[in-house]
Amino acid sequence: MDFMQFIDVILHVDKSLGFLIKEYGTLIYMVLFLIVFCETGLVVLPFLPGDTLLFVAGAFCATGEMNIWVLIGLLIIAATTGNTLNYWIGSLIGHKVYTHDYRWLDKAALQKTHAFYEHHGGKTIILSRFVPIVRTFAPFVAGVSEMTFSKFQFFNITGALLWVVGLVTAAISSAISRSSAII
Repeated sequence: MDFMQFIDVILHVDKSLGFLIKEYGTLIYMVLFLIVFCETGLVVLPFLPGDTLLFVAGAFCATGEMNIWVLIGLLIIAATTGNTLNYWIGSLIGHKVYTHDYRWLDKAALQKTHAFYEHHGGKTIILSRFVPIVRTFAPFVAGVSEMTFSKFQFFNITGALLWVVGLVTAAISSAISRSSAII
C-alpha cells in the first residue's frame, strides 16, 4: 500500500473497516485508537472521521467481528487522552496569548471566552463531542481560556463516556433492529 492509498484508507476508514479487520485482525484496535486520539488531540486534524467511525465499529461489534468491551475501553481512553493533549496545547499557547500584545487579538473577546468557559465550559466540552470539527477545537479553546484542569477533566471524561458508549451502542441497537426486521 503506497502513501496515498494509506491516507485514503485513514480518511475513509469507516468505509474500509471490514477489509481492515480481515487484513489486520486485532491491530485494528490500535488503528482506531490512533485515529480517535489524533482527531481529538491534534487541533490540526479535525477532518479525521469520528462519529461515523464509532458507529461503523459498533456495527462490527454487533456482528461479533469486534469486541465491544475492548473497543469501548480503548476509544474512551483515546478520546480522553486526545482531548487532554489538546487542552494542554491550548493552555501553553494561551499563556502567550494573554501575555503578548497581538494586534489581531481582541483581548475583550478573550476575556469573554474565559468567562464563558468558566460558566458554560463543562456543557461545551460534553456537547462538542457530538459535533464534528467543534469536537477538535473545544478542548483547545478550554486550554486557551484557562478553564481549570480538574473541571475540564471531569467533563472530558464524562463526554468521552457518553460519546463512545452512545454511538457504539446506537450502532449495535440499529444492527440488531435491522436483523430482527429481516427475520
